[in-house]
Amino acid sequence: MLSLPIEYIEEPKIVFGHGQRMCDPRDGLSFFGPIENGPLEIRSGVVGSSNALRIFKSYIERIRRPVYNANTITRPFFPGFESVFNCKWNTNTILFKEVTKESVMAALAQQNRNIRTYDAVTLFLNPILRAGDEDSSVNMWFVIVPDEIYQYCRPKSAAPNELELRKPLLTKREASKFVPENWLFAEMRKEDELKQLEQKKYLYDAQFHDQFKARLLERQIPTQIIRESTLDWQNYVNSKGKPIRNYSAIEGHLAWTLSTTVYYKAGGKPWQLSDVRPGVCYLGLVYKKYEYSANERYACCAAQMFLNNGDGTIFKGELGPWYNPKSGEFHLQTKAARSLLQKAVESYRETTGNYPKELFIHARTHFNNEEWSAFLDVVPTGTRIVGITIDPKPILKLYRLDSRYPIMRGMLLKHDERRALLWTKGFVPRIQTALGLETPSPLDIRIDKGDADIDVVVRDILALTKLNYNACLYGDGLPVTLRFADKIGNILTATAEQTTCPPLSFKFYI
Repeated sequence: MLSLPIEYIEEPKIVFGHGQRMCDPRDGLSFFGPIENGPLEIRSGVVGSSNALRIFKSYIERIRRPVYNANTITRPFFPGFESVFNCKWNTNTILFKEVTKESVMAALAQQNRNIRTYDAVTLFLNPILRAGDEDSSVNMWFVIVPDEIYQYCRPKSAAPNELELRKPLLTKREASKFVPENWLFAEMRKEDELKQLEQKKYLYDAQFHDQFKARLLERQIPTQIIRESTLDWQNYVNSKGKPIRNYSAIEGHLAWTLSTTVYYKAGGKPWQLSDVRPGVCYLGLVYKKYEYSANERYACCAAQMFLNNGDGTIFKGELGPWYNPKSGEFHLQTKAARSLLQKAVESYRETTGNYPKELFIHARTHFNNEEWSAFLDVVPTGTRIVGITIDPKPILKLYRLDSRYPIMRGMLLKHDERRALLWTKGFVPRIQTALGLETPSPLDIRIDKGDADIDVVVRDILALTKLNYNACLYGDGLPVTLRFADKIGNILTATAEQTTCPPLSFKFYI
C-alpha cells in the first residue's frame, strides 16, 4: 500500500469583537459580535412590487428573532440580526420604489433575450438612479425580483411563450452594422432613434445580475439582488403543492448568509484574519474573454487586492490580446502588466501609509517572463513579490477506508519546496460533517515566480478561504483572491461600452 507523507494544517482562526479569535464565523459573531461596528441601523431601499415589499418586511421581522436549522450542529442557529451585529434593521423606515408585476411582464415580452434583459434591468435600475436626495437616507438597496426575471433574463434562456412577444427592430447582425441617417422626415428620424436605442441594448450581456451590477458601478451604490422565492420560499410551490425551493432545513443558514453580506455592504466589518504578518498584500488576477471583439484573443483583466483586515478592492486593467487560444491561458503584455500592478501598489500605500513588505500574486495559470519582468519593474524597493499559481482542477483524490466522511479539511501533501496539494474542503470536526457533498479534490499550489516558504504560502491560502463575506461559512473551497474571479470578470465584460472604472470596493461587485 502506498504511504504518503500527509500533514495537517491547523484551522486558521479569525478575529471578532473584543479581539476574540475563533474558527467558525458563526460562533465568533454569536459570542463576540463583529470586529468593527457598522451603522447603528440598516436603512433599506427596496425596489420591487408591493408583494415583494411585503415579503421583504416579513423576512426582516423573521430574522430579527432566532432562526433554527434542522441540525444546529452542522449549521449553527442564527441568534437574530440585532443580537449578532448590535445593529437595528427597522422595517418602518424603508424607502420603497415600486415596480409593478405588469411592467415586469411588459419588459419581458421581447423575443430577443438581450433586449428583454436590458429592459428588465432598466426597469429596476432607474428607480435607484432617480432616488436623488432620498437616497441619502439609504445605506443599501435591495432589488427584489420575481422568478420570471431569473427564468428569462439569463444567457440561453428561452423566450416567455405565454406572452405576446415583440419582434426586434434589428437583428444582432443588423445592429452591428446599423448607422443612422439624416432623414428629412420626422417619422423616419424617430424610427432611426428607436433603432439606435435597440442597437445599444445589444451591447449588454443577457444576464440580469451581471448587467445590473455593471451599469451601477460608476454610482458606487451597494445593492443586493434577491429572488422573491428565496425570501418567501414556503409560498412558491409547484403543481403538487410542494415548495419549488425547499429551505426548511437551512433557514438559519440563509439568515446567516444574507445578514452577513448586508452588514458588510452597509459598511460594517464582520471579522478579519488572525495571525497574518504585517505588511502582507494578496492580489488575485482576474481574466475574462471579451466576447464583443472579433479578435478571439481579446480579454479583460483586473486585480483583486485583499489586506489582512479583510478589505478588498478591485482594479480594472486594460482590454487587450491577453488570451492565447492554443494554450487556453491569459498573459499580460508589459505595459498592461505594469499599469495594473502600479494601481494596486499605490492603492496599498494610500490605504496603509506604506508599501507592502510582501506581495503575493495569485493566478490560475503560470506567469510568463514578459509579465513577470513588468511586475518586477513596478514593485518598490523593499517589497518581496511572489507569484503563486493555484489550480483547482482535480488531479488526485484520497479516500478514507475507516470512515464514511472524506479526509479532513487542512490536509497537506508537499511535492517539493515549491509545490503542494492542499485540501480546503473535507471533514470539519466542529460541524461534524464535510464541506461539500463530493469527495474533495485538493488545490494544486505552486510557487511559480519568486521565492517563499511553501508552508507559509499554503497557510495563507487556507486562511484566505475564510474571507468570503458574501456567505457566512466555516470556510470556502477557494481563497477569496480567486473565489469571485469569474463573477467579477463577468461583470466587467457585461457591456461592450468600456468606460474608465476607478478602484472600487469588493462589495460593489458581489
